[in-house]
Amino acid sequence: MSLKNKLALAAATAVTLVPFTALAQEAAKAATNEHDVHAWVACAAASPSASQALGGTAGQGRAVAAALEGISRNPGAAARLQTVMILGLAMIESLVLFALAVSLVLVFMKMG
Repeated sequence: MSLKNKLALAAATAVTLVPFTALAQEAAKAATNEHDVHAWVACAAASPSASQALGGTAGQGRAVAAALEGISRNPGAAARLQTVMILGLAMIESLVLFALAVSLVLVFMKMG
């Protein structure tokens, strides 16, 4: 397994396990401070949103690179490739914004 795959696996494991720590305490062993719970909830809601942003930017970078390569191979198709690329980038960005919306809803449901 390459170093890149090991780092990706470690990051995925951390992102998966961090949200569970926010609600790991039992009711009898309540937090010493209400702000502690809110801080962990915010951390748990932010981690999936951050991973979505990272994946979205990686996807957008690959899409732009592929579109520029296609334009360099066939400059006559630049207008059509640009249109499709912009639509694709909008779809990728909408997924990141949906992840942000879900994270905010989870934060406000728990803190409200």
